[in-house]
Amino acid sequence: MEIAVLGLGCFWGPEIKFSKINGITKTEVGYCGGKNPETSYKEVCSGNTNHAEVVKLEFDPKIITYEEIIRIFFKLHDPTTLNSQGPDFGTQYRSEIFCVDENQKKIATKIYDEMNALLSGKIVTKISDIHNYCKAEEYHQKYLEKN
Repeated sequence: MEIAVLGLGCFWGPEIKFSKINGITKTEVGYCGGKNPETSYKEVCSGNTNHAEVVKLEFDPKIITYEEIIRIFFKLHDPTTLNSQGPDFGTQYRSEIFCVDENQKKIATKIYDEMNALLSGKIVTKISDIHNYCKAEEYHQKYLEKN
């Protein structure tokens, strides 16, 4: 199994959409890219941690490739809006691909360039190394209990 970590706005909707895709074996919501290795929803919403809301995907590369996942990523949200998706505004809602290695970065950059050409250079998605990922434990449990 491999992982992909993607920020595309509020994590709940994308988590549900990705969980229904063949080859994705596990999804998890969390935060990534911030100053600290652990954080909370309240801290992230303050705008001071620099974390993005993300979906962490575990996938079987024999069934779905990382490239296919990145192509889906660009279809599931608007990569041309800075720090917002729909009604959600703030740096935690930014579009960002967090890469676990150089191969992922190469693939993400290739698809980014293709999509950016199609969208007349308007994409604001960042491509970064994964750092300070933490699971959104407290809110994830509450969400699961409600649904």
